[in-house]
Amino acid sequence: MYKLLSHNDLDGVGCGILAKLAFGQDVKVRYNSIASLEREIEYFLENDLPDTFLFITDLSPSEENEKRLNAHFKQYKNIQLIDHHKTTLHFNEYDWGTVLVENEEGKLESATSLFYQFLVANELLKPTEAIDEFVKLVRQYDTWEWEKNDNHKAHFLNSLFFLVSIDEFEETMIDRLTSSEHFDFDEFEKKLLNMEEDRIERYIRRKKREVVQIKNDEYFAGVVYAESYHSELGNELSKEHPHLDYIAILNMGSKKISFRTIHDHVDVSEIATVYGGGGHQKAAGCNLTEETYQIFVQNTFQLDPMPQDAKYNRYNVKESSFGTMYADADDNNYFILQKDGVWMIEKSEQLIETTFASFEEAEKYLKRMYEAYLVRDEVFVEYLMNRVKKEH
Repeated sequence: MYKLLSHNDLDGVGCGILAKLAFGQDVKVRYNSIASLEREIEYFLENDLPDTFLFITDLSPSEENEKRLNAHFKQYKNIQLIDHHKTTLHFNEYDWGTVLVENEEGKLESATSLFYQFLVANELLKPTEAIDEFVKLVRQYDTWEWEKNDNHKAHFLNSLFFLVSIDEFEETMIDRLTSSEHFDFDEFEKKLLNMEEDRIERYIRRKKREVVQIKNDEYFAGVVYAESYHSELGNELSKEHPHLDYIAILNMGSKKISFRTIHDHVDVSEIATVYGGGGHQKAAGCNLTEETYQIFVQNTFQLDPMPQDAKYNRYNVKESSFGTMYADADDNNYFILQKDGVWMIEKSEQLIETTFASFEEAEKYLKRMYEAYLVRDEVFVEYLMNRVKKEH
């Protein structure tokens, strides 16, 4: 008899689907949050039969249960943990732990891809084209490789996962993977997913108007409240505001915080670990505690959302030879200008002392220090006309 304890997201459920393909009725699968995993482990240790083989995927136990599992393994040899989070690498010290963040080819792994490799290597599951394709989509979504490759099929798979119950998703995927030569969506699902994409775009547009900026330790962060589409929202907000080191997404209902970044110099798993959480370099999370409530809720409650840059300018554009005009909430005007290969910022017609090697560095400074935004063409043209008049 087998038992699988896995995460309740797409990657975790992907492991459950593989387990049922491999073991059929001989496996009991339980999907967990980080907190509920501890209860499931304790139940296993205290109630399950000694010949029950335990898999733990996409999650890791507390330090206390880690010690209990190790003692249990020494006696029964019936535990295998498989994970891909940087914060769990120390489990490789155990005979029952396998944690790999990145493979030899430099590609990030997921729990589903690692579990699939384990099952195939141990001849517990026969590989097929359909399963290969499914596992690849799960891995690409979980690691955000899909965006680099522009593989929206992986994104669609995650959207479908959230549109139906876990039981329905699991049943549909198992049927498809056992009856089809290749993995694909049916026509009804494609229509449903197109509708969902429209819904996500509208949701993100609304949330873009609600982001506030804070400085937390050495990092600049954007903070927004959202209950849905955290991965998509975090990614879009990071691209919209590249001057921010990361985005903190607060779900007040579940009392959780998700951290997202697109930058290589930031590891949000390290930020989450400080607050008792964990995750990946570019996607992590933690619970909303008294400490995080103070930082991300109480300290930001009175702040106004960041103004958005003008979207459809023809004249006031970035890196323009005429200069690029910004403004802040106090109606101060700024220009980013280039002279003799150096970028400078002019505030209210006075140059500030700091100079910059690139336009991007100047804009980052401007947005971090003053929360300035790119003004519309008509404001830019009117300002230039008034300035010419003053000079003559």
